Amino acid sequence: MRLLLLNPNTSEALTERLATSARTVLPAGVTLQTVTAKRGFPYISSRSEAQVAGAIVLETLADCGDSWDGAIVAAFGDPGLLAARELFDRPVVGMSEAAMITALSLGQRFAFVTFTPRMVPWYEEQVRLAGLTGRFAGTFLPDAEMGDVTRVAEDMATPLTLTCQRAAQHADVIILAGAPIAGLAPVIQDDVPAILLDPIRAALLQCVTNVTLSPFGAWAGSMATPPGKDSTGLPEALASQFLKGAQGLAD
Repeated sequence: MRLLLLNPNTSEALTERLATSARTVLPAGVTLQTVTAKRGFPYISSRSEAQVAGAIVLETLADCGDSWDGAIVAAFGDPGLLAARELFDRPVVGMSEAAMITALSLGQRFAFVTFTPRMVPWYEEQVRLAGLTGRFAGTFLPDAEMGDVTRVAEDMATPLTLTCQRAAQHADVIILAGAPIAGLAPVIQDDVPAILLDPIRAALLQCVTNVTLSPFGAWAGSMATPPGKDSTGLPEALASQFLKGAQGLAD
């Protein structure tokens, strides 16, 4: 099984952090390929940036051709996730959705802990989109200011631990939200009286499950691939994917 970890941020350092954490739960017989967005933003932190990143996700998946059996959109907030599921005939999963799905099986209520207020509205929209507001305990933030985005997990480990302790008073499961804090959960777990989830680990294991159970991905109902359509000005691989459209499964 060949999985693709697609970082829609342009930061190679974040890609490496995500991949390092994901590989700790990589099952035998599964390979993990990584790819970093060539255009866009070093770190996505708003709805408008996510909108741009979503289009880059589609372009990058198309560029990767048939080299993957399942893909992970490796940015918390899942830019482009639903569009990618609709366009490609293989499973595509997102970090925030996978983490929330996992949290439901581990506790009654879940919360987000993240490191900057800029992402909160976008992140919480993912909860509403998933229809999980009734089991969401909110988003919790440290008082400390974020510095270098590639060192958040190291520089803010103590304030993030204290924030998780506070969130644990309201939730059974705490999701550490944001690519820069991938890998932090096992480091601070012993100091937090709640289950901590690393979204990239949840996403990788969800992707393995989906490839096993539904190798064509979300191919029916509202997620059925639309008919092929001509386009103007799109990159060649992406234009070809749109032109192929629903013929992908038939082929």
